[in-house]
Amino acid sequence: MNSPETSTASHAPGPLGTDAAPESAAPPRDFPVQRGCPFAAPAEYAALRTHDPVARVTLPTKKEAWVVTRYDDVRELLSDPRASADIRRPGFPALGEGEQEAGARFRPFIRTDAPEHTKYRRMLLPVFTVRRVRAMRPAVQARVDEILDDMLAAGGPADLVPAYANAVSTSVICELLGVPRENLEYFRDVTRISGSRNSTAEQVSEALGGLFGLLAELVGKRREEPRDDLISKLVTEQLVPGHVTTDQLLSTLGITINAGRETTTSMIALSTLLLLDRPELREELRRDSSLMPAAVDELLRVLSVADSIPLRVAAEDIDLSGRTIPADDGVIALLAGANHDPEQFEEPERVDFHRTDNHHVAFGHGVHQCVGQHLARLELEVALETLIRRVPTLRLAGDRDDVVVKHDSATFGLEELRVTW
Repeated sequence: MNSPETSTASHAPGPLGTDAAPESAAPPRDFPVQRGCPFAAPAEYAALRTHDPVARVTLPTKKEAWVVTRYDDVRELLSDPRASADIRRPGFPALGEGEQEAGARFRPFIRTDAPEHTKYRRMLLPVFTVRRVRAMRPAVQARVDEILDDMLAAGGPADLVPAYANAVSTSVICELLGVPRENLEYFRDVTRISGSRNSTAEQVSEALGGLFGLLAELVGKRREEPRDDLISKLVTEQLVPGHVTTDQLLSTLGITINAGRETTTSMIALSTLLLLDRPELREELRRDSSLMPAAVDELLRVLSVADSIPLRVAAEDIDLSGRTIPADDGVIALLAGANHDPEQFEEPERVDFHRTDNHHVAFGHGVHQCVGQHLARLELEVALETLIRRVPTLRLAGDRDDVVVKHDSATFGLEELRVTW
């Protein structure tokens, strides 16, 4: 495993020519940068926090934007109503060529501001309360056991990403919504295309268009024959004249599936890899399963798979750490930077399942904080606890260097994780 100090990213004199940092630790001119170690923030983030915490960078689209790396600044920015999430603003710091164009067309609610964002968030909040999610545990456990049964019956070696991580996250969100789960890889493919920084606007639109077509068909069926699922609930309660249109409902359902399954898939796979690399941590959880909730929060902090998801535009001038982000400039709140800030977390690179006051921002912060975070925690707890308990001999199938990491996606994670037992 590479250490954070051996990142493969290039080292330029500093963001857009600044010389704030020594050359040996200079932050990159270009953003994003790759992680040298999958279990740590990029080494460049530490240099940025120290020398240029509100830094000017160049994005893959050739636009310029700002990145924010300090914990306090990230929280302040994400709770500031002047930080707009509206993807239609010209300065929106999209990281892929097709992202802004497709987002403006499909209008995912996470890329909107109040009052529009508030309306859609309120539609979903009653489904994702702590009480409702807690009641889902037996069903989630049964589905996880079924998926693991299938993986074990097929025999090793297996790719844990599609066989377990994606199967768990996609099955849970699809069953919640009432979407058939016959083709779990279809949803993974949609997210792979729509979330890739290398996809064109046409490719993203085609992928999302296919998903919306499937959802539109289901919405039509639930109008005729409602069931006990989220789509039926939204159709009967929200799809009324003057409130929510069919297109707006489809957009809400689409982002719920995409965001709900991709981040959880990445977290299950990466967490498993970390526990295989650190058998003492795995044994600690096997001995005391009551540690699992705290372990999940620590893994969320350490891995920060949604690092660059919080994309904003300054609607007015915003001052942070002595720098002014001018109105209409794009700005990215780096969650991994915040979650590895030593001013907030003692020895932030250390994985400690007994860490107290773990107020991480892995789910974001403020009014856009992830609406499905309670379900995500439940899925991670059940998926990891079941895997550790039922497959004590789980190990990598092949060399550690063969693990395939994805760096060009909106969500950090693994493309492939070959395991056996």
